[in-house]
Amino acid sequence: MNPCRLPLTVRAVEPACRALLTPLAGTSSSTVTVTSAARLPSQDLAVGSQRRTIHQHARPMSAAAARQLPKQPVVLPGRTLIQKRAHSSRAMIHTPPPAPEQPLIHSLFEPVTSTFQYVVADPATNKAVIIDPVLDYDNVARTIKTHSADNILELIKKNGYEIVKILETHAHADHLTSAFYLQKKLEKMQGYKPGVGIGKRIGQVQRVFGERYGVSTDEYDGVFDTLFDDDEVFEIGSLRASAIHLPGHTPDHMGYRVGDSSGLADNIFCGDSLFHPQTLGTARCDFPGGSAEQLYYSGRMLLSLPDHVRIWVGHDYAEDGRQPEPWATVAEHRLYNRHLRDGITEKEFVQMRKERDRQLAAPRLLHESLQVNIRGGHLPKVNAAGMRTFAVPVQVQGEAASVL
Repeated sequence: MNPCRLPLTVRAVEPACRALLTPLAGTSSSTVTVTSAARLPSQDLAVGSQRRTIHQHARPMSAAAARQLPKQPVVLPGRTLIQKRAHSSRAMIHTPPPAPEQPLIHSLFEPVTSTFQYVVADPATNKAVIIDPVLDYDNVARTIKTHSADNILELIKKNGYEIVKILETHAHADHLTSAFYLQKKLEKMQGYKPGVGIGKRIGQVQRVFGERYGVSTDEYDGVFDTLFDDDEVFEIGSLRASAIHLPGHTPDHMGYRVGDSSGLADNIFCGDSLFHPQTLGTARCDFPGGSAEQLYYSGRMLLSLPDHVRIWVGHDYAEDGRQPEPWATVAEHRLYNRHLRDGITEKEFVQMRKERDRQLAAPRLLHESLQVNIRGGHLPKVNAAGMRTFAVPVQVQGEAASVL
């Protein structure tokens, strides 16, 4: 197959996600060259006109209160947030009041990709972690900026936090990670760079997409500082945390459980495993290595936790016009999760999930996201022309397949 260069105005036909592994018969692949700045632009940490508004989350309902809720779907109570602003890159920051010895959790909503980023801090020591940070990418203008990451840095500076780790739940396919950018900026701010951690199965994802996109192994080997084992325990100051394997959406998917100094963990950061109970419910499973069966068991494992535990999600698309919400309790998911509430069997879930996934388009930033994220947030190297490029698979269909 001979690669060709297509103008940027040509839009590639997105293949189904599983087709990333095996090209369809009668098709060939090409690349569309895209460019970004040769280096990540530094942004003023004083975000200027990007004003932040801080709200508090309501306390989680008790299990007894949850049982009194009506069985029919209703709007989940409390947690009033700022209305999402379309096409804006400013972060919305929400900070609940911590109970004694509990983590202080800041949720920063990035509205372009509908992603929740988190800063989780130990109030006793001011040590903290960042979870799933976003690098702003405009796939029309082909530009990369760092507004979202700089909002995180501003919050860290304002609160005097010391970041001990940057945590990724998985190699995201819908947004680019700013982990590397944050690591470099934090090294200057605090005198050392925090390690970037992810689940130990990331290697199989890197190999699959490295081969698909032509990313050499030297560009992704060793880019993560910590590869978490299942149930591995680590500390955030005086807080105890652990990494939990949540396969289904992707094979490498991890969640992070964070609790108090005694080890009681009332918060789960589930990445893209569960979503808002009454809208999306659960994440898609049609990526290479994804499994609806595994996601069912991952989800039900989460819902076997005590009713009051908060499950913090990686996205909330708020498709019903409501405001985005970063968390719901286990009790709320068991009552209302449209895919995994109590009474839904594995067979019913798997059938539903597979049927729904067949109808979904590929994520808008699929190709760019994976090429950056398997590199741990590093951009592609600058080529001889002084540009950075992404590879974009193209399906050539019909008569064109035999001619071009």
